[in-house]
Amino acid sequence: MAITLRSRREIELMRAAGAVVADVLSKLQEDAEPGLTTARLDKIAAQMAADAGAQALFKGVRSPHARAPFPGAICTSINEQVVHGIPSESTKLKQGDILSIDFGAILQGYCADATVTIGIGDISHDNRRLIEVTKQVLDIAIAKAKPAVKWSEIAAQMQHCAESAGFSVVREFVGHGIGRKMHEEPRVPNFVSDELLSNDIVLTEGMILAVEPMINAGSSAVRTLKNGWTVVTKDGKCSAHFEHTIAIVENGCEVLTKIAGSCEFSSRSLSDS
Repeated sequence: MAITLRSRREIELMRAAGAVVADVLSKLQEDAEPGLTTARLDKIAAQMAADAGAQALFKGVRSPHARAPFPGAICTSINEQVVHGIPSESTKLKQGDILSIDFGAILQGYCADATVTIGIGDISHDNRRLIEVTKQVLDIAIAKAKPAVKWSEIAAQMQHCAESAGFSVVREFVGHGIGRKMHEEPRVPNFVSDELLSNDIVLTEGMILAVEPMINAGSSAVRTLKNGWTVVTKDGKCSAHFEHTIAIVENGCEVLTKIAGSCEFSSRSLSDS
């Protein structure tokens, strides 16, 4: 497993890409409201990326499971959709929905990637709690990540946080290294498995990771829709997803996709919805 360690200069270039991602997600959180189409959010994201001199990372990506490349600048996954929801003119946000917005950008040859889940209008207590716990799972990783720590130790705490709240961790999709390409080594799971224990990741200064827990309200089981992209929960219960791109540095980690002047992406989902 060849993991590329990035220099301080490269980290700063990725921070610039991360700022584009953070700005886009901040704007989309403000705009998302009942009646708005997910296609409109996609257009806003694409325009903001272009205005910043960046390219949307997901648009045109191909998958062996889908006939067509991914058509959107963002993934918009609603309620039981776990990941890779496709923006559409026919999909309007509704009061009570929860919406995961995943956006990545490439700027000056370096990538960044992040996700936030928000509530649309008033949401149920159960969905609010799902969002809160999923954000807590990501926060654990950010708080614990530092050089010489084994990833399995962090993943165990992430998994415990989700499962002790009565939720489940998606197994089929995990975080990843990121840099010149969207997906690089290593795979970064949000749970402990025999595979991880036999080939553990020892965090090292210069590693760049996209950490992205996907947490289901019910079973961890998922399936992919006929479009070859959109993944949904098998039991139809809701799912939440948070992600940050982080850099492992001397004394811990730095969040490269953090909104300037803000501690987190999820303030709207926890306070205003």
